[in-house]
Amino acid sequence: MSKIITVGEPMALFVAEHEGALENVEHFNRFVAGAEVNFSIGMSRLGHQITYITQLGNDPFGKNIETFLQHNAIDTTYVTFHPNYITGMQWKQKVVSGDPEVFSARKNSAASHMGLDTIANLNWDGFDHIHLTGIPPALSAGCREMVYELIKEARARGVQISYDPNLRPGLWADKEEMVQVINDLACLADIVLPGIEEGKLLTGRQEVQGIADYYHAAGVKTVVVKLGAKGAFTSSQGEQFYTNGFPVEQVVDTVGAGDGFAVGVVSGILEGLPLKEAVKRGAAIGAIVVTFPGDNDGLPNRNHLEEFIGSTSVQL
Repeated sequence: MSKIITVGEPMALFVAEHEGALENVEHFNRFVAGAEVNFSIGMSRLGHQITYITQLGNDPFGKNIETFLQHNAIDTTYVTFHPNYITGMQWKQKVVSGDPEVFSARKNSAASHMGLDTIANLNWDGFDHIHLTGIPPALSAGCREMVYELIKEARARGVQISYDPNLRPGLWADKEEMVQVINDLACLADIVLPGIEEGKLLTGRQEVQGIADYYHAAGVKTVVVKLGAKGAFTSSQGEQFYTNGFPVEQVVDTVGAGDGFAVGVVSGILEGLPLKEAVKRGAAIGAIVVTFPGDNDGLPNRNHLEEFIGSTSVQL
């Protein structure tokens, strides 16, 4: 299996036990959140080796996150603890349909103080893939500089790069800066995985073909536009196709579905599956994830994934 590296901000996540506005909820269940955490767990459960770079607060939540990552067979060699800044936290509403309200407390977090020194001793030997999202460069100028350096080094070493924009407008000073930085980074990747609304905002194109063409023109080989429950549109070196979404009986929580989709696509590509099968796997994992309350508790192992795909008929 492949050896993969990623960087991000894991956070302590508190999910409401009962429905209603967060301001009225008294009891929560604790999980671990973060787009890159979700991706890492998903890849690990499918048998891939993944190393996670991050900085946590030297507090109970940071210690719990490190233990959680290790419990999920994620390499924490490059997880460090800052003595002066705390671990980021989120609170999430419980809903029976649609997207939940999420409140974050991550400003000036330990992770936002990452920079070039965070990766100064990074040993690239053996890594054949790096997965990045648009979240770390939104945290601080130092984090942004670190991500640019990671991409520069990955390209120099021939390490394949996947990039999920994962837009977080609330973390950016302004929209124009967000679009410029995210596109700068995306256009240096081999695989770009925007959601349809993200693609429209980033490229100014309103159709999936236009979004794909925008990134192809910059040199991106493979563009997979996520269409939510409708599936995805893929364009790669002259090959183009739609993949339908997998039906589910009940959507419990949509958070993390896009990260699960990325797990399916990237793992499939790394395992040498035909691109159509890789995207189908992505759609399947995304569908599984939305039937669970946590961001990553529904990410399947290989047996669960195969059973789910085998029990559902989806026309590609």
